[in-house]
Amino acid sequence: MTDNWFKTALLMAAIVALFGVVGGMLGGRTGMLLALLFGGAMNVWAWWFSDQAVLRMYNAQQVDARSAPELYQMVQELAHNAGLPMPRVYVIDEPQPNAFATGRDPEHAAVAATTGIMQMLDYRELRGVMAHELTHVRNRDTLISTISASVAGAISALANFGLFFGGSRDERPNPILAILVAILAPLAASLIQMAISRAREFDADAGGAEISGDPQALAMALQKIEHYARGLPMPTAEHHPETAQMMIINPLTGADIGRLFSTHPATEERVARLMQMARGVR
Repeated sequence: MTDNWFKTALLMAAIVALFGVVGGMLGGRTGMLLALLFGGAMNVWAWWFSDQAVLRMYNAQQVDARSAPELYQMVQELAHNAGLPMPRVYVIDEPQPNAFATGRDPEHAAVAATTGIMQMLDYRELRGVMAHELTHVRNRDTLISTISASVAGAISALANFGLFFGGSRDERPNPILAILVAILAPLAASLIQMAISRAREFDADAGGAEISGDPQALAMALQKIEHYARGLPMPTAEHHPETAQMMIINPLTGADIGRLFSTHPATEERVARLMQMARGVR
């Protein structure tokens, strides 16, 4: 887990450094400041309100101890194990097996599971999945993803600003260089952002195994979800692909793309790490 935090810190430093380089080359000091303010304002708003927006987007229905006793009590037990406040619990009427966590901090967190994942997994496996999602809450991964998205968005805005307006007369870059940077800088920022997302998934797997005390159950759940999710499209995720990184498994069809462009690590590698943990436990 420490290695993944170190990797996340390096990637965060890399994306901030990229912003500085692009800002200096394209927008100058003024353009860099404007882009950072613009990107920061948009993503602070997203961090504060995105939980409700995403839950509405997926038509998630809040449940309690009466309407979904098994799921609610499961989350309650795991939250206690993790030392977290009880999050709100939601169910999404979707056949694709998947789950996610959202919320700006542990006091305003929510976890959601699809009907598909609740029907497909047994109690142990679903417990492992919900422990994974609660680890995202405990690790404040929504904050990390918001910061990386903020800087990545600012880089894209800065690239466009620099391409069309440039800095002051003395700061304007070579036009060909400006075009190349405007194309490549947002791509590089997205790749770094995706790498951060992948590192956080490994940590959530490890934390989920720790909270549930059952790494093998989470490994089995990931294998099942990966197998069935490929053949069951999730229309909301297809229309809003920016939400894909929130899910425990990439919900997008045709998601078999190069690892650099993936928001999730390879399931085989996640399973192998969990099984290594399971052997260590036993």
